[in-house]
Amino acid sequence: MDEAWLAAAYEDHQRELRAHCYRLAGNVADADELTQEAFLRAWRARDRFDGRASARTWLYRIATNLFLDTRKAAERRTRPAGDPLEWDLAIGPYPDVAGDVAAGELVELALIAALRFLPPRQRAAFVLRDLDGWTPAEVADTLGVAVAATNSLVQRARRTIREHAPADPDDWRRPPLTAADEAILRRYAAASDEDALRMLLADDVRITMPPEPPVVGKDAVSVFLARPLDWHHVAASANGRPALVNYLRNPETGRYEGLVVDVLRIAGGKIAEINAFVGAHHVAALGLPHTQPG
Repeated sequence: MDEAWLAAAYEDHQRELRAHCYRLAGNVADADELTQEAFLRAWRARDRFDGRASARTWLYRIATNLFLDTRKAAERRTRPAGDPLEWDLAIGPYPDVAGDVAAGELVELALIAALRFLPPRQRAAFVLRDLDGWTPAEVADTLGVAVAATNSLVQRARRTIREHAPADPDDWRRPPLTAADEAILRRYAAASDEDALRMLLADDVRITMPPEPPVVGKDAVSVFLARPLDWHHVAASANGRPALVNYLRNPETGRYEGLVVDVLRIAGGKIAEINAFVGAHHVAALGLPHTQPG
């Protein structure tokens, strides 16, 4: 393989490979690291590429096995309990980018959370088989196991996913962002008092913000959100949902620093859930600057 061929493969498959790595890793930072390392390994092994598989398949195999190599210790961990969006600091949102060829491959946050219940090999098998659409033989070849073992991994993964994800696989995919969603996001960004917030919230709304415990119910959530802090907001979207990037003013510098990304789930015209991801790395994952001028 010559250098130009590999460079072209990188351009053709970078976005969809990144989306694949996100499904495996659950956050953009780890997905970016896996994607970059996959291409580095492909570069080092370029002379051994025999062309029997497509460049896309070859790169997916490298990335998947990189993920498994980095998660070997996780195989021995006990199975988590409860909603990972309430406690798992490793989960993060994936940005919606206009015209992104990989957008159709992105998945709902609910499925990303459900994938956290799977051991790494089951997760890889499930993602390749049920999300990427690979055949059992292709998955088996990637994982280095027999087809029967692959089918067993996928079946066990499906049973677990059915316990924790939406029942309809059509609901696993990135939902379309509607004009009504965007209108609610604008009202959410502008609301500064409890009454205005309450009008937007479902009765049983909840905020997840690991490692803090969730805030549940319209009254508690409206009080929490109306705290007198100096915020600057930037509208965005992630995983097909409206998102608000929140910058908190630093009184020492006068600048606003990116702190929290709120990803909203809207049902029946009301905000039913706010998944708050705390940390500047989540702001960076959405392609936004760490600070905004005061």
